[in-house]
Amino acid sequence: MTRVAPLATAELRPAMPLDLEETDQATAAQKLGAVGQKLRWRRKIRAFSLQRVAERSGISIGLLSEIERGLSTPSPQVLKQICRALEMPIGWLFDGEASGDGEEGPIVRAGARRGLDFGAKGMSKELMTPDSVPGIQMMRIVLEPGGGSGPLGTDAPDGAKCGTVLAGRFGLSLGGREHELGPGDSFAFHSRAPHRFWCIGDAPCEVLWVVTPAVY
Repeated sequence: MTRVAPLATAELRPAMPLDLEETDQATAAQKLGAVGQKLRWRRKIRAFSLQRVAERSGISIGLLSEIERGLSTPSPQVLKQICRALEMPIGWLFDGEASGDGEEGPIVRAGARRGLDFGAKGMSKELMTPDSVPGIQMMRIVLEPGGGSGPLGTDAPDGAKCGTVLAGRFGLSLGGREHELGPGDSFAFHSRAPHRFWCIGDAPCEVLWVVTPAVY
């Protein structure tokens, strides 16, 4: 009698969860929604209408609205155009992802601050408050020797500014009068008051700066 060899036992593998693809899609949708929300917050902070952003970016109002609501996936080029229109670095849309903690809301961790480098002015800024609270904004400003804000100017928003010097010597001009401040000294003035500021001396100056409403 011919003996039939037993069938080889197939290697058992764990079944792929049926909802894995759905989970990936949900994660992608969540990230897309976060990008749209940041763009919307930034637009509100700048007091720009969709029409104005559309004109500045060359993107249709309909597409802008869909992106803000997380209904459309923008290409890198489209994101660049929108960010340019909103006067924001494109990196701001993805800041905080590297930390992996997914934290949002009222907390901004030290390593997740967004930065602005005004190289020609010898000045850099770190934003310390979240976009979700546009009524106020706190930032850390570092001025290199010889650096400053530039010519006397005013800000359009109807609000106020205040701050305190953390390190170095800080020069502040308000209403034609110049002031020299050191560590621990503080100041406050209306945003519409003509003003400028600069670093005094050969050492960098560090200032904690608060403005209402947010400007970045």
